[in-house]
Amino acid sequence: MKTLVKLSMLCAAVHFAQAQRFDSGYWQQQVNYKMSVDMDVNTFNYTGAQELTYTNNSPDTLDRVFYHLYSNAFQPGSEMDVRSRTIADPDARVADRIYKLSPEEIGFLNVSSLDQDGDALKYRVSGTILEVDLKKSIKPGESTTFSMTFNGQVPVQIRRSGRNNAEGISLSMAQWYPKMAEYDFEGWHADPYIGREFYGVWGDFDVTITIDKNYVVGGTGYLQNPEEIGHGYTNKKTKPVSDNKLSWHFKAPMVHDFTWAADPDYIHDTLEMKNGPTLHFFYQNDPKIIDNWKKLQPMTAELMNFFSEHIGKYPYDQYSVIQAGDGGMEYGMCTFITGNRSFESLFGVTAHEMAHTWFQFLMATNESQHEWMDEGFTSYISDIAEAELMGRNSENANLGSYKSYVRLAESGLEQPQSTHADRYNYNYAYGVTAYSKGAVFLAQLGYLIGQENLDRTLKKYFTYWSFKHPSPNDFIRCAELVSGMELSWYLTDWTQTTNQIDYAINSVTEIGEGTAVELQRIGLTPMPLDITVTYKDGSVEKHHVPLTMMRRVKPLGADVVVHRSWSWAYPTYTFVLQKQVSKIVIDPNQKMADVKRANNTFPSEN
Repeated sequence: MKTLVKLSMLCAAVHFAQAQRFDSGYWQQQVNYKMSVDMDVNTFNYTGAQELTYTNNSPDTLDRVFYHLYSNAFQPGSEMDVRSRTIADPDARVADRIYKLSPEEIGFLNVSSLDQDGDALKYRVSGTILEVDLKKSIKPGESTTFSMTFNGQVPVQIRRSGRNNAEGISLSMAQWYPKMAEYDFEGWHADPYIGREFYGVWGDFDVTITIDKNYVVGGTGYLQNPEEIGHGYTNKKTKPVSDNKLSWHFKAPMVHDFTWAADPDYIHDTLEMKNGPTLHFFYQNDPKIIDNWKKLQPMTAELMNFFSEHIGKYPYDQYSVIQAGDGGMEYGMCTFITGNRSFESLFGVTAHEMAHTWFQFLMATNESQHEWMDEGFTSYISDIAEAELMGRNSENANLGSYKSYVRLAESGLEQPQSTHADRYNYNYAYGVTAYSKGAVFLAQLGYLIGQENLDRTLKKYFTYWSFKHPSPNDFIRCAELVSGMELSWYLTDWTQTTNQIDYAINSVTEIGEGTAVELQRIGLTPMPLDITVTYKDGSVEKHHVPLTMMRRVKPLGADVVVHRSWSWAYPTYTFVLQKQVSKIVIDPNQKMADVKRANNTFPSEN
């Protein structure tokens, strides 16, 4: 209980700081779940009971609510199935596999009964959404309790959740329970589950899982009855409750999802971090992977320290890395990853998914609308962490993301980053836009405002927005407050359009002993420019051309020559150097996502 109290106090302090600093009108809903589920590991069917206390912190009176029934996506004819069979480049993990499922292999989540404060409610199922009409409206500031019974079938593992994944893990239990949809300043977010990611309500979870006594369970939350369980939690023997089953009781404070995995062959290791959380590792007893999973454990501790230092301290007392699922996916206090990999791949996927703890599970953006904020920010910081901890060249750890973005920009398939995650014409465009272009957004912001300012921005963002639902504007305001610069133009151009950056050296003309240089803005997206000039006498000089609309110049060294600012509407810009030049390079460190770098250099390198 000490952990729960400590975390609640932290959340309250964070909420107060946010409300005072940003928008005193900010609010978010609250849900507290108490659930019990009984799993039959032979049929993969389960029954459950849920008591959900919902607090309406909005200024609106609610006369209906919505739940997600994610498992219903794994049925022939579902929106996920049809979308996968009609998109130009389907995810190979899905393809037409849902369409081919038999009744014994599909997933489903059926609600048997639903009451509000003891009164039975009417409800309708629409694919993966449960629509509920309330008998009693929930007024601002009021709480109500929904009591539900439900039953489900775990589908053959296809996407994220499911049974018997490709590596033989019995149960990957993600998105497995009726989950209240989020209601925020934009209204209800009852999006169907078509294949992308999630948005959930913050709250406390109390979950009891009854399952075959030979199974080991790991996931979200703190185990409340380790003395009854054993299985690496304690050295005591297990105590079956009935029918050779055990009940695992977990509590998780202030999370917005609850996930678990179970398998009879899991090895369960723990690592106690100094001044940090306890790390749990669940992986198969397979000689081919054990060495890599043992080697991963101290490296995971290093990752935890890296992210806590560079973003903000991890607030929970536990984190689990679990072999499960179909690749890598972040969840509350844990991650699912496939485990039969090279060590470099195992470390890389762990780095990425652990970074999601900060960029999505602690700063819980709406992934359907702003997928680039979680995937891109995570890619940015995990690439840097990997480079540093693996001893790689970290001069520009995000260079791969820049190259990937440029390929997309040149392909003609790009859509704006503000596109809803389910509305991309190509999975390829979604992936590069969310991951690579999202990472470039942050790395390039460091180019705009200076790396130290970016580092401070990430920490301020965590301080203000952990345990909340930040939007893109909330992040860019943090950057403006840190840097003192105007940056709304950057957020607009980069995320709401497909405008490109393309600057060129138009002409270099010798004038007596000096040189006149004319630059040209070809792309629509503006940028300040870092320029390196090499003179014929061998000396090298750094120059900077500020962008007028930023209203301030980023921190620069004393040896940098700062020119007058360049206003966006002027397509060309001229400055004069006092000596004759042999070479000029725009953006020598390649921190600007210029789509045609060949025209950034004089003499031309073509």
